Amino acid sequence: MARLSICLLVIFLAIVAEAAPQKPKKAKKCRDKKNYPVCFKTKNLYCPPECPRDCYVDCATCTPVCSQPSKSPPPSLSPPPTTPTPPPTISTPPPPPPTSTTPWSPPPTTPSSSTPPPATTTPPTQNPPPPPDSSESAPKRARCRNRNYATCYGQEYTCPSACPHQCEVDCTICKAVCNCDRPGAVCQDPRFIGGDGITFYFHGKKDQDFCIVADSNLHINAHFIGRRNEKLTRDFTWVQSIGILFGTHKLFIGAQKTATWDDSVDRLSLALDGEPIYLPDGEGMKWKAEISPSVTITRSSDANAVVIEAEDNFKIKAAVVPITQKDSRIHNYGISSENCFAHLDLSFKFYKLSGDVNGVLGQTYGSNYVSRVKMGVLMPVLGGEKEFASSNIFATDCAVARFSGQQPSSNSSENFEFANLHCASGIDGRGVVCKR
Repeated sequence: MARLSICLLVIFLAIVAEAAPQKPKKAKKCRDKKNYPVCFKTKNLYCPPECPRDCYVDCATCTPVCSQPSKSPPPSLSPPPTTPTPPPTISTPPPPPPTSTTPWSPPPTTPSSSTPPPATTTPPTQNPPPPPDSSESAPKRARCRNRNYATCYGQEYTCPSACPHQCEVDCTICKAVCNCDRPGAVCQDPRFIGGDGITFYFHGKKDQDFCIVADSNLHINAHFIGRRNEKLTRDFTWVQSIGILFGTHKLFIGAQKTATWDDSVDRLSLALDGEPIYLPDGEGMKWKAEISPSVTITRSSDANAVVIEAEDNFKIKAAVVPITQKDSRIHNYGISSENCFAHLDLSFKFYKLSGDVNGVLGQTYGSNYVSRVKMGVLMPVLGGEKEFASSNIFATDCAVARFSGQQPSSNSSENFEFANLHCASGIDGRGVVCKR
């Protein structure tokens, strides 16, 4: 009985051992070191489930296989030989008949009814797309040009979507900002940002002049152009040119009329004391007038943008810009192909203004100025067409004029003007006015 029990136990253990999964063995490694050095060094490859106890490594694929692979040479890395193709045959016209003494001429090309001519297929002509309107091209890029900001100097940034063609880099925050979003700006349908940082609109009237700065030694008139809007009681207007009087001098800055806009064509018109100014081409080119105070004009781009500075008096950034078809669609300007209403976008910085300064923009720098603009509305409008109207671009006959050509006895910014000051309003540098 004991012997029978032992036999049954042995049989049972054998059955269990047979049924238990067996750990696969390692495959016999690749031995072809010359042709397959990477696979030759590969270890710990185990046999597949089909043959867990006996397998080989296929050197060509470096994978375990059940049957021993044949020792075939590795595939050549060079391209397979190509069978030379015979040169193309070129059909030539038949030789002239031997009996003819006149030169041979090709037979007439009139096709016979029995043999139609071979059909020729001409690929369809793809007309190139029309060139994009240069005024609606890709956004421009600007860079910091102030060497005092070493970490930002020279860094280039794309103009914001709100001003894709006119921007500058604020080196203090190292970011591209719109020129028209800073105090002292006069842009678009004219939108003003006063010295107090408050935005307002002054529409005026088309084909008329208005004084925007009126002080004892600085008087600036703006000439408005525009279109009549039948649905509104006012005109669509833009600043086409400005006339500046300072000391004994007269400076003119204007945008020339043009139908089709091209960024590369300079439409800027400049004159000092009645004499035209011709600027050299190219960004950074400078022109200087040896007068007192000295006047320098520098191109801030290859065309249509300049920086004008009268020593110890004012600094103006002026750019000629068009009304684009997109602008016309959005605002219903009704701009035609005959005139894109090129106009000026302006940014002013003043170095010496009196406390009595006046004008559409100038009054916002006055020492006792309180804004008359109605706040909290979508488009705050400042009136006063009669108060600020002038008879011509260089006239000093508006109701608030006070020009004498003499420096003011007191400076409205004397308590707020500091070198290298940076204000929360976003404007900084010499001549900045931080309003209370």
